Amino acid sequence: MKAIPVKRAFKYRFYPTDAQAAELSRTFGCVRKVYNLALAARTEAWTRQERVNYIQTSAMLTAWKKTEELAYLNEVSSVPLQQALRHLQTAFTNFFGKRARYPRFKSRKKSRKSAEYTTSAFRFRDGKLTLAKMAEPLDIVWSRPIPEGAQPSTVTVSQDAAGRWYVSLLVEDPTVQPLPAAGTAVGVDVGLDHLLTLSTGEKVANPRHERRDRTRLAKAQRQLARTAKGDGANRRKAREKVAKVYARIADRRRDHLHKLTTRLVRENQTIVIEDLTVRNMVKNSRLARAISDAAWADFRSMLEYKAHWYGREVIAVDRWFPSSKLCSACGTLRDKLPLNVRTWTCDCGTTHDRDVNAAKNLKAAGLAVSVWGAGVRPQRSSPGGQSAMKQKSPRREP
Repeated sequence: MKAIPVKRAFKYRFYPTDAQAAELSRTFGCVRKVYNLALAARTEAWTRQERVNYIQTSAMLTAWKKTEELAYLNEVSSVPLQQALRHLQTAFTNFFGKRARYPRFKSRKKSRKSAEYTTSAFRFRDGKLTLAKMAEPLDIVWSRPIPEGAQPSTVTVSQDAAGRWYVSLLVEDPTVQPLPAAGTAVGVDVGLDHLLTLSTGEKVANPRHERRDRTRLAKAQRQLARTAKGDGANRRKAREKVAKVYARIADRRRDHLHKLTTRLVRENQTIVIEDLTVRNMVKNSRLARAISDAAWADFRSMLEYKAHWYGREVIAVDRWFPSSKLCSACGTLRDKLPLNVRTWTCDCGTTHDRDVNAAKNLKAAGLAVSVWGAGVRPQRSSPGGQSAMKQKSPRREP
């Protein structure tokens, strides 16, 4: 079996000098400015029934640099500015393909601060990375090694709301190889009382990371609310304290999900999940906080790309499939099953744990899809366009 090369991003924290931080901050601002100018130009052209593409916005960038008002764009590397235009082109492609909303303007305070450099704008030698317009390499904490001999194709520098600096290197990773066939399948039902319930009967506790830090978060938010609005130093410090609490929550949540998804992919050949629309579920004001903390969408995303890497199969069953109300023993379908009912007994005499029963039914439905290639319910609108979707690695040539 010939493995398909996998491009993988390796993210590291680094500590810039004052000069590097100033240069990167200028670059972030210029990237945001160019993106917004190009978006405004494309939006205005659209109202005139005209289309503007990347090539035209690139010509606009050249013209903007020659004006007195935007001459400062010449002070930073041109590569991140060009990359911003390419990202905007991708955003419009996704919009016209009905895969995303219309692109939005970037905000100085709320949008992610980042800049992407291609090979012409950085030098990576002997484990040292130097970006364009900089005399010294970045002080990177190499928390894990990159594949031996790998050369980054792109480098993305970012700063999060907590003030931490990160650099992400995109390289081809030859160490990612398909795992030996496991011959096992598992159904996974997500929830709030338990984060995951497997068809084997195992239940994974919900760590509730946000709830554990809620007191600390509330204190930091109260301190922020007491500061005067504006760009003062006290407000900036208070805002960073809030951001650090959020970062701590997100880091622990991401670490936990990575461990869970890696384990599921290593142990099972086929993983069956439910095709949930989380963006609609969080509209429930009573459950929105808990659903967001569970991060079901992140769980699915990690599961899918790891399955693709390691030659596993992920099947998403239609969200309307009655997994909880269907008896996994005899197939009887109950008319109603309120959320507060956690166990129930079927007419056939089988007593079910609601979540375990749902996971078993998901597994059975997913395996039916895998064998017959058919949906388990009438087709409805879903991200994949099918009532049941099978996502697996492309066939590899021997």
